[in-house]
Amino acid sequence: MARQRPLDINSFAERFEAIATNVEKVIRGKDEVVRLALTCMVAEGHLLIEDVPGVGKTSLAKALAASLDCEWRRIQFTPDLLPSDVTGVTVYNRASSEFDFRHGPVFAEIVLADEINRASPRTQSALLEAMEERQVTVDTSTYRLPSPFMVIATQNPIEHQGTYPLPDSQLDRFLMRIDVGYPDRASEVDILESRSGVEPLDELRPVATTSDINAMVGAAHSVHVAPSIRSYIVDLADTTRGHPALALGMSPRSSLALQRAARARAASLGRDYVIPDDVKSLAAPVLEHRLTLSAEADMSGTDVSEVLTEVLSTVPVPTGRAATG
Repeated sequence: MARQRPLDINSFAERFEAIATNVEKVIRGKDEVVRLALTCMVAEGHLLIEDVPGVGKTSLAKALAASLDCEWRRIQFTPDLLPSDVTGVTVYNRASSEFDFRHGPVFAEIVLADEINRASPRTQSALLEAMEERQVTVDTSTYRLPSPFMVIATQNPIEHQGTYPLPDSQLDRFLMRIDVGYPDRASEVDILESRSGVEPLDELRPVATTSDINAMVGAAHSVHVAPSIRSYIVDLADTTRGHPALALGMSPRSSLALQRAARARAASLGRDYVIPDDVKSLAAPVLEHRLTLSAEADMSGTDVSEVLTEVLSTVPVPTGRAATG
């Protein structure tokens, strides 16, 4: 599908706010989480939501899908789920004496992969090609996925019984990893009150179309990134690669992901240029799941977030005209 003409940045910000406000009718008291999820979508990324059961992971994914006039599918990942249950299967049609491909649930604009780490690694890997190439290959035939296409996966922490850790190759396909967290007291009281009658998710209506999202994607691509900002991202990458506490630092794909997300965030705030704060504010959700601690750091109880905070405080930040021009 050809890209649409990009929106102007003001229209982007207005549309972004309308979608976020709609989602917040269901996800109370989590404005930043909602905006991160939407930023991930307009940056053409996939989202991994990791947290304990019952905090709204699935509701966030459903609310985002319900706010868009698009096709979406939910896949409940279980230990007995097969790759063909995700991608689809080729079957013999007796009437036509030919083989027909029956599309799996991955053929939708938004795919909710619920509790993805409860399925076997073989089934988890069925999503790899779809997430990276926006296509599925079955029996030597390749089928294109729709545009936009986004996987929103939820998972429980790996220490929970019956879960499999996602392989690094699949973690790297997620633009962001976020957690929802428990609501504050006022928001939880509000949740109890709002759920006493009709389920808020059932009353949610679309406020944007897939064409709107494609236009927003185009607008995000047009956001200016100054050479100094690109150098700043590369400096962050170089520092992680040489950090003694990390066995695996930022890859070039990580740098591209951070730039893409920063562009989307800048547009959501009504700017047509990226500033250092865009990069710094998105470093944790974009990078933490891509960094691997060394064996020594892991054994000493060091957390990846601590290392990333240290890196961000160490690398000089562009200032003045160099940061915007």
